[in-house]
Amino acid sequence: MVTDAVEVTDLTVVRRGKEVLRDLRFAVPPGEVTGLLGPSGCGKSTLMRAIVGVQRISSGSVAVFGQPAGAKSLRDRIGYVTQAPSVYDDLTVAENLLFFARVLGVDKDRVARCLEQVDLADSRASVVSQLSGGQRSRVSLAVALLGEPTLIVLDEPTVGLDPVLRKQLWGTFHELADQGAAVFVSSHVMDEADRCDRLLLMRDGVIIADGTPQDLREKTGAADIEQAFLTLVEGDPA
Repeated sequence: MVTDAVEVTDLTVVRRGKEVLRDLRFAVPPGEVTGLLGPSGCGKSTLMRAIVGVQRISSGSVAVFGQPAGAKSLRDRIGYVTQAPSVYDDLTVAENLLFFARVLGVDKDRVARCLEQVDLADSRASVVSQLSGGQRSRVSLAVALLGEPTLIVLDEPTVGLDPVLRKQLWGTFHELADQGAAVFVSSHVMDEADRCDRLLLMRDGVIIADGTPQDLREKTGAADIEQAFLTLVEGDPA
């Protein structure tokens, strides 16, 4: 019986002769917000792409709900939000969602629910190009939620957002997890660590720590996750 949403086993990715990810092994359970934290360029986006099945891997495996990542049967079960908004600038918020709802074969009534979920119901008639960066990110999230995915993969969704919007989005992530979804979210902002149920800390393509924020602080004797990260890096002979 499959209990984890994602199971990564000995995953290695080599691109242009460079090892981008090395021997990663971890699992992502449903019903939790799992954070992937690390500096820009450490391999977070590559790992996200491997999980959704659009990244060629060199060795190891990635299973999603017991199926190989990228399997056709998983398409309706995964919501993926990239760093760049993946919606059409010249359409309104509602037009974007209605278009993707037709593509996914989702009832149009789902559009209104998703807009409410990301607090954009009052902006449904606004053209996307006229929205703020934070609003555009939320439109992308609404599109990802249309199919009621059971795994939601979010690649640095709060970059460039003000603290109020960041707090609202993290609240949405936890609501989705409380409904049973596995939420896997990356960030390079260490102060977002305490918003996660569990953390994977990454450096140079390697997971250097895995645990709850409290576990990692206690393990390193650090006051916060940023200091915990630095302590782990300084103790790594690599």
